[in-house]
Amino acid sequence: MKQNEKTAQRQNLVPLPYRHVSVQPYHGPMTAEAIVAHLLGKDSYRRTRYVVLEQGETCAVAAVSRESEEPLFSSITAVEVLALPDTCRLIEDEATDPGNPSSLAAKALALDLGPEATLVVRGMYGHVNFIHQPNPLKIRVIEVTPPNPPKLMGLARQVLTYADDLPPIQLVPHYFELRELAKQAPEAQAFLIPCRASGLNFEVPTYFLDERPERQNWTMIACERSRQFHCHFYGDEAPRIEMCPRHLAQEDGGLTLLKCCLLEDHIEVDGNWAIVPWGANLTQVEQGLRALVSISVRRT
Repeated sequence: MKQNEKTAQRQNLVPLPYRHVSVQPYHGPMTAEAIVAHLLGKDSYRRTRYVVLEQGETCAVAAVSRESEEPLFSSITAVEVLALPDTCRLIEDEATDPGNPSSLAAKALALDLGPEATLVVRGMYGHVNFIHQPNPLKIRVIEVTPPNPPKLMGLARQVLTYADDLPPIQLVPHYFELRELAKQAPEAQAFLIPCRASGLNFEVPTYFLDERPERQNWTMIACERSRQFHCHFYGDEAPRIEMCPRHLAQEDGGLTLLKCCLLEDHIEVDGNWAIVPWGANLTQVEQGLRALVSISVRRT
């Protein structure tokens, strides 16, 4: 196997279930040669795939294998040292879920650890796991605000807390502020926005389409579906500032999650974009994230 192929296979390595990881105290030299000599021939539980060797505040990580996985315990016959103290970081953080790749990747990013590092975390419930060469998949989340953080980002973050079979993902926010969009109509006498839920009010009178107010000389900050509602309610068009993320977003070649009010009960995949309904639920957002992961797999 070529070195770059081997490196690619190791990126974002998170052992699951984390019972495959054995944590052991170690008092010898922290060198690859010494660690291999220490582990070879050592009695090992058949489910152990990786060994974290702790020595004070430092650590090393090795992959191990046996001739047979049938006996409950058997001798280690092969050792590959994955990380030594110069690239391995050991921390305690009860907020990090050791069974969740995105949680481990988020901690690595928070610590500013690069893709050559290995992070070992004693996390929730005192359990230990690691992420080797963290390089999470970046997914851009496009939304309009307020509220802030917007709902789509909140749902995507929630999905990552339980969908532990997804690879490590980093959600990258890209927001369009309604107040900034409103600057496109500096002479507006009033604004009409879809609903009161955003909590937004402007310096000029602000009305909410879902309350069906009496017709005013307003400028809408709204999407196509709201335009259709306006035509139904009032029988006419109003000046409109586009607020649909699908129209505001620019294609940058990256994986993107966004929403569109013209979708009601399904998601769409358009190139590198996964589009969910405006009122998306967790299932639909999860479907969108999985679709984007599938696109990334096809790229490699």
